Amino acid sequence: MSELFLVDDHALVREGLRAMLEAAGHQVVGEAGEATPALAELVRLEPEIALIDLNLGQRSGLELLAEMQRRRLATRVIVLSMSVRPQHVAEALRLGALGYVLKDSSAAELLAALDAVSQGRRHLGTSVAELAARGLADQGRNMAELSARERQVLVLVARGASSNQIGHELHLSPKTVDTYRSRLMAKLGLEDVPALVRWAIREGLIGVDEP
Repeated sequence: MSELFLVDDHALVREGLRAMLEAAGHQVVGEAGEATPALAELVRLEPEIALIDLNLGQRSGLELLAEMQRRRLATRVIVLSMSVRPQHVAEALRLGALGYVLKDSSAAELLAALDAVSQGRRHLGTSVAELAARGLADQGRNMAELSARERQVLVLVARGASSNQIGHELHLSPKTVDTYRSRLMAKLGLEDVPALVRWAIREGLIGVDEP
């Protein structure tokens, strides 16, 4: 059975998942409610599989996936989310997730996903596969051209963070952040930050109620 790490901002959800998974023979080696402590623990523990929600408060699960990809962590990922946005499914897969399971799925569906992903195979339910296909079709060439770091900067800019704030968050100099912002504008063909915010919302990188 697999060594698992749980990332969800609701303690009750984590407790329920832990009970179900351990009853099925899996070992839950850790858990976190936010992306930043989750990343630190994933680096430290190197679990086989992480179950990651997309809604994690200040930083999203997609940002956590991007950082895991940038650090080349060996941990395999199953996204466990309520989001049925095609863009979210497509972006999660683009960032390396092997599984995507909706939270209203059965326990049997999640266990099947764990079995597949533990063997290095992708697991998407029928409805999720359709969402992924739509999301990949909708995402333009521009999205594919963005690096994981560029996506991180883009999300923080869209949320209204300053160059100093972004630099502190990502351990970059403000000048480097400004360079990333200019590069993003050029790649996406956008003229100003409001246009970038609209683009990020349309692509599902931030919610309509952000920043």
